[in-house]
Amino acid sequence: MSKMNELMARGTELLGSDHAILCGAMSWVSERHLVSAISNAGGFGVIACGAMTPALLDTEIAATKALATKPFGVNLITMHPQLFELIDVCAKHGVGHVVLAGGLPPKGSLEAIKASGAKVICFAPTLAMGKKLVRSGVDALVIEGMEAGGHIGPVSTSVLAQEILPTLADEVPVFVAGGIGRGEAIAAYLEMGASGVQLGTRFVCATESIAHPNFKKAFMRASAREAVASVQIDPRLPVIPVRALKNSGTEAFTAKQREVANKLDQGEIDMMEAQLEIEHYWAGALRRAVIDGDVENGSLMAGQSVGMVSEEESVAEIIATLVQQADAALHARG
Repeated sequence: MSKMNELMARGTELLGSDHAILCGAMSWVSERHLVSAISNAGGFGVIACGAMTPALLDTEIAATKALATKPFGVNLITMHPQLFELIDVCAKHGVGHVVLAGGLPPKGSLEAIKASGAKVICFAPTLAMGKKLVRSGVDALVIEGMEAGGHIGPVSTSVLAQEILPTLADEVPVFVAGGIGRGEAIAAYLEMGASGVQLGTRFVCATESIAHPNFKKAFMRASAREAVASVQIDPRLPVIPVRALKNSGTEAFTAKQREVANKLDQGEIDMMEAQLEIEHYWAGALRRAVIDGDVENGSLMAGQSVGMVSEEESVAEIIATLVQQADAALHARG
């Protein structure tokens, strides 16, 4: 057993994969083709449910099962109005791992997932939240820093790792995410106590990714500095920042925030509806870029590791490179 596999042992045991390398759930990107390819290549693919209806998720899981020879998971957003129906869909298909993202899991959701025998993985943005989730019975945590693409928190990956791993890594497997583009970084977090990692941006330009060629070209041309966080314009409308490549779509989001804030002021919608409208905006903008190839007006969600994405490669090549780099780094350190 290599040093990397030894350090990932708890993660691989939990996931049932060869390597404890999860693919982040990226709406429109983390679908049947990419998810099954990652799992089949030894990583752990995760379907991004996002704003899908239960019927759409049902179809996507069935299609992924037809392609995957290894386990995969499903990422559900806690604020989804049909969360419990989506959990039922996962249970119907015998999905072994459900990842909950987007805030504190609603009452009864953890129990509903565990009732089907599935493992629950949750995002912990703070040490206090991590402790609370562990007490609630989650099976593993993901800690994601602000370097990540898509929805982000305010703290960097390295700081979160230093805050959370020494306290919680012995209690449950912890996966580190945000800004990871090479195996040397994976090695460092494993040595700090992580049981595995999660990468998203690195897999966008995989051969098996259905992302539009324009979307992939934008990634391959971009530098780390071009992946910027969205700005919140109204303190009354708490919008989770999103990291994406700067374009006209970034400016359009500012206008969308003003529109939603005005509706909130006039009592046309409540706060939950306002946040859902923002989520639907991102889902639509992301689809325009990922599926339609409109890289000027769509959303180019990308992490700062985008500067390390320079070519289209197969999932197997990406995972093999990451593993080789991590193993070499650990071997060099003795």
